[in-house]
Amino acid sequence: MKPRDLGLLFILAALWGASFLYIRIAVPVLGPFVLVAARTLIASGALLLFVFASGREVNLRKHWKQYLILGALNSAIPFVLIAAAEEVLTSSFAAILNATTPLFSAVVAAIWLRDRLTLPRIIGLLIGLCGVSVVVGLIKLPFLSGVDAGEGALFTPSGENLIAVAFSLGGALFYALGSSYARVALKDASTYALAIGQQLAAGLIVLPLAATHPPAAALTVEVAAVVLALALLSTSLAYLIYFTLLARVGPTNTLTVTFLVPFFGIFWGALLLNEHIGWEQFIGLLLILGSLTLVTGFRPGLLLRAAGTPVLRKQT
Repeated sequence: MKPRDLGLLFILAALWGASFLYIRIAVPVLGPFVLVAARTLIASGALLLFVFASGREVNLRKHWKQYLILGALNSAIPFVLIAAAEEVLTSSFAAILNATTPLFSAVVAAIWLRDRLTLPRIIGLLIGLCGVSVVVGLIKLPFLSGVDAGEGALFTPSGENLIAVAFSLGGALFYALGSSYARVALKDASTYALAIGQQLAAGLIVLPLAATHPPAAALTVEVAAVVLALALLSTSLAYLIYFTLLARVGPTNTLTVTFLVPFFGIFWGALLLNEHIGWEQFIGLLLILGSLTLVTGFRPGLLLRAAGTPVLRKQT
């Protein structure tokens, strides 16, 4: 991977990681439905302008029914669930839980697409389940019982918190469902048509709900700027970078963004919202990321090679 592509990879991870920050700021004011409607409609409009300006052709009428389904599965429902979760959870916590998306994808693909669940994948799924349990406090780590987690870093696994966790994990599940559906129903659709079709469809689906659930408070300049950043940077621009990377370095190298996004989510939350995570959450995140290496077949050495760093091998 060339330095330019590596830079794009980190920019993409930073943009997607920042989306959790933007949601955390905007959702208490706008509510999940208004926020998601604004995000998807602005993003799809910006992508359409880019496509027309660049002379590309996008046929949205050919698969409009499939785009409605994909928009619901891959954007409308998960966006709303994650936004609702972040009315309770911190942006850092939501970013960690969202890292489970490839785990759900493996399960959905095995059931729906008959993808084989090999032994490494099964072990990875079990490790990922343990990681999530550690993150949300269902599994306690005795060696951390005397460690100070820091103010605001503790998570209580009860009541409203667990409902928010369920919403966040539900968002990851629907991302997995959307991915499998696209593989089945939209094999011949262009990448730009997929991006625009699902975002536009999601906006149209959520718009009636947004109309019946008005914002809880008056729109401020800060919130308006955050919504524009979420739509234009973390959605429209992120999609363009994602497709560029797919074309230039292939899906395997692009997959490394999955491992970077939660760290950027934590970074932005700590830098701009003074959020903290406990050692349980950090160790749980490492377990989840470790499980992804088994489920996806990704190896950490790929990221080193992508950066141009030689991978050390044992001398024999």
